[in-house]
Amino acid sequence: MRSPILDYLDTVITETAHVTSGAVADYIPELASAPTDRAAVALCTVNGVVYAAGDVDVDFSIQSMSKPFAYALALADRGIDDVVARVGVEPSGDAFNELSLDPETGTPRNPMINAGAIATHALIDTEDAPAVDRVLDYFSRMAQREIRIDEEVAASELATADRNLGLAYLLHSSGVLEAEPRAAVTGYIRQCAASVNVRDLALMAATLANNGVQPNTGERMLSRVENRQVLSVMAACGMYDAAGDWFTNVGIPAKSGVAGGIIGVLPGQVGLAVFSPRLDSHGNSARGVAMMEMLSEDMGLHLMDVGRPGRTSLRETQLATVEGVDATVYVLQGDLVLSSIEALIHEIVSNPPTTPLVVFDMGRVDEVLPVARRTSSAMATKLHDAGHRVVVIDPEETLTGFTDDQGRPVELWTAERLARGISR
Repeated sequence: MRSPILDYLDTVITETAHVTSGAVADYIPELASAPTDRAAVALCTVNGVVYAAGDVDVDFSIQSMSKPFAYALALADRGIDDVVARVGVEPSGDAFNELSLDPETGTPRNPMINAGAIATHALIDTEDAPAVDRVLDYFSRMAQREIRIDEEVAASELATADRNLGLAYLLHSSGVLEAEPRAAVTGYIRQCAASVNVRDLALMAATLANNGVQPNTGERMLSRVENRQVLSVMAACGMYDAAGDWFTNVGIPAKSGVAGGIIGVLPGQVGLAVFSPRLDSHGNSARGVAMMEMLSEDMGLHLMDVGRPGRTSLRETQLATVEGVDATVYVLQGDLVLSSIEALIHEIVSNPPTTPLVVFDMGRVDEVLPVARRTSSAMATKLHDAGHRVVVIDPEETLTGFTDDQGRPVELWTAERLARGISR
């Protein structure tokens, strides 16, 4: 049985195919030749389950999506106070490659623009290994596979690095840059040339969503305070001069890269990643923004949509006889949001029910968000198609008229009917 979450991600790819505006980052020769029709989307829950659709195996360079993670390393090495004294946290309102410095201190406005990212790279401790090697190791531990540099992309960027070199020399002349300018820019560019795919990025984003802990390995990659600092800066500065529009329309901390990727983080629930090479006027993937807007709207991801996220909606699974029929009873709890309903679906897909009757007991459920209703409808379709009879115990009568996504009604029972009919 295929997860309806995968079906939905296929829909995201299909329904954004009309977005063909924008252009590739042709100022980097190696990116100028990127096929423009590629698109991929992935999400990873804080339980470590990755779902992906589209061109999921296509690798591309991480570019500026590396900035939050390099910032995290610098925070771990130097401490928040020391890093903030050298790189600010204020939105710049400028494009990513502008020289945006605080007029009083001369420090870069934030670590998400190039000037701040170069200064941040120079703050990473090099006592045991070069900064770029430590960054790659950091990526690899989050992504659970070895992340390497695309040497062709790195060489292409280094050949056109005059503006970044200019930024570095200005920072150095102001006493802000703690490394030789050319070495700092070379390390930063190689950091940006790391080759990733959307699955890697979703896992990395999910580590931030999981309060700094890699969801599958359990390794703490950054402290709770450092994680909060990174997410706060991403929310305020991650989408450059489009940060206001982004947070209004999508509403999650995010970071884009000029190869066409965008990562997003819904704290406590999921990490998201999208990819499509054409960029809008702000340097963000045009189709990627459309995919993220669709995900946010359909799944209720906006941080200002206040809810109580939970890791799982499944309290327990029972095998019983209900009104003389063998039944699998899923007892649900809490608020049904994206992360909690995903855990239920993952259980059903991994261990499909073997009984004719499938019962979902919502007696302990407080609220059903639209994303949970939509996903549940798709799951009901798959259960119906597999020959199961589906019943929902709905004490609050919140699901009146509930059907699967083919329009077939789902039986709604009272808790009293279930109690009368159940025998074990």
